[in-house]
Amino acid sequence: MRDLFLLDPTVTFLNHGSFGACPKPVFERFQQWQREMERNPVEFLGRRSAALLAQARERLGQALGASGRDLVFVTNATTGVNIVARSLALAPGDEVLGTDHEYGACDATWRFVCGRAGATYRRAEIPLPFEPAHFVERVMAAATPRTKVIYASHITSTTALLFPVAALCAAARERGITTVIDGAHAPGQVAVDLAAIGADFYTGNCHKWLCAPKGAAFLHAQPERQAQLDATVVSWGYVAEAAGHTGFDAYTGRDTFERRFTWQGTRDLSAFLAVPAALDFLREHDAPARLAATRALLLEARREVMARNGLASPMPDSALAQLIPFPVRCEDTETLRRQLFDTFRIEVPVTWHAGQAFVRASAALYTTAADARALVGALAELKV
Repeated sequence: MRDLFLLDPTVTFLNHGSFGACPKPVFERFQQWQREMERNPVEFLGRRSAALLAQARERLGQALGASGRDLVFVTNATTGVNIVARSLALAPGDEVLGTDHEYGACDATWRFVCGRAGATYRRAEIPLPFEPAHFVERVMAAATPRTKVIYASHITSTTALLFPVAALCAAARERGITTVIDGAHAPGQVAVDLAAIGADFYTGNCHKWLCAPKGAAFLHAQPERQAQLDATVVSWGYVAEAAGHTGFDAYTGRDTFERRFTWQGTRDLSAFLAVPAALDFLREHDAPARLAATRALLLEARREVMARNGLASPMPDSALAQLIPFPVRCEDTETLRRQLFDTFRIEVPVTWHAGQAFVRASAALYTTAADARALVGALAELKV
């Protein structure tokens, strides 16, 4: 599988989780779309793009248990979170509730938006060791009558925990609380069924574990919530009379979710259009079976590291998908990250949560036993 990716062969690449890695045939399809656009940009962007994007959304929707009409493409999950956060009508005294495991960039989004509105962003503590059975109870216990929004990751970035978001959304719905789920790491790592999850808003990346080109992500909104969302750019998608000469023949005269978010001025749509090729690649290479095998490799490597350094895992194997955090004895995470790359040519992030450092290794399609052995050996040599 490694030969099917463009990765540097001199690097042990255990950081698929940060930005993904695009397979060669998917990247070639991405470039084909770019060349096709340049053959006649007016025809491609002005007359064909809406239908092409609708077809790509429908393919993605089929993979995610949703209608393509309820999805729009965005460049990354952080953009999706920003769209929702900036569109919701928060008022002074309102509260947005997250957890203390959320991605820092999106924490910043909610603090910024709440600060402008006079609202408050609070974080429920989800302690380690992680107990999945008590997750929903802990979050809901932190909610108050002022809580208008609950925001949570499907899979956390720093600690790699798989949160039971369907149960969380159901509990929030019973109390009339809006749910926003950050699925940046989930699609492709785990099976995502948006209908079963039932979030009001769910955003996820396609360029990570779905292996699409960089800049391909999606935002899903329940049909009754779509009118609340405003695009980051107001353009022809907001003008009904523009249909017919800006590629919106299929949506003539209607203000739809797709129209508002599809036409935002001149931009390269090729990464979005390559998503079906990425889905084809995963199917052709039996991604679930391969990922299960690489996950097993890194879980065994983690057990070996913990047996040597004497640390216990604060998260059960059942709470992890393809991101495998190795607890290590380390106070300076950036120095350890640099040592692993500069000395051993291992690309892997080192994270920190609640006083514990983790080497967060990715079990990707192309991960090998040799990759796992290289990491185990390096950590032993560094005595962490």
